[in-house]
Amino acid sequence: MLGRLPLSEQLNGFRSVLSKNEILTDVMTRAATLELPGWYVTAGCLFQTVWNVATGRPPTNGIKDYDIFYFDDSELSGESEDAVIKAGQKVFADLPAEVEIRNEARVHLWYEQKFGVPCPPHASTEAAIDCFAATTCCLGVRLEADGGWRVYAPHGLSDVFNLVVRPNPVLAPREVYEIKAARWKNEWPELTVLPWPN
Repeated sequence: MLGRLPLSEQLNGFRSVLSKNEILTDVMTRAATLELPGWYVTAGCLFQTVWNVATGRPPTNGIKDYDIFYFDDSELSGESEDAVIKAGQKVFADLPAEVEIRNEARVHLWYEQKFGVPCPPHASTEAAIDCFAATTCCLGVRLEADGGWRVYAPHGLSDVFNLVVRPNPVLAPREVYEIKAARWKNEWPELTVLPWPN
């Protein structure tokens, strides 16, 4: 069980498992060519690949999109983000998957309208990843210039490997967590979903 191994072995296992999702590794390779500041492939495509491999499903099962976060606070206009999204659409055009690119420096401008709670401006892509509704989601991976992988996992990898969904009540409302967790549990019944704290 990978979740009970030393962290260095967990990291090796994480990379090995993610590499089984060829769409994911292709997204990472192509994303690197965009040279976006502070970018990561993040969220569902990572932990859901692990869940799929751990439960004997095809690596891409149930993954609805591949999220790329970057951080550019030098230009907060929607037009600037749209230009990056359009550049990405060309890079990912022939992939059999949806790729979503977002500038995390802009999240505070729209978050409250979408989720009903204010979001202070993020200081980095990592800070944005820290705010996902479940700690299990707080993951980011990117290719470095030397070909190595940079893995950001502030809550470690044990819950991901052990199929545990744990709430992260720092920003997203309880309802967001419970809706996501219910959808995941429906797709991966093997999950253990922990309740939102009272």
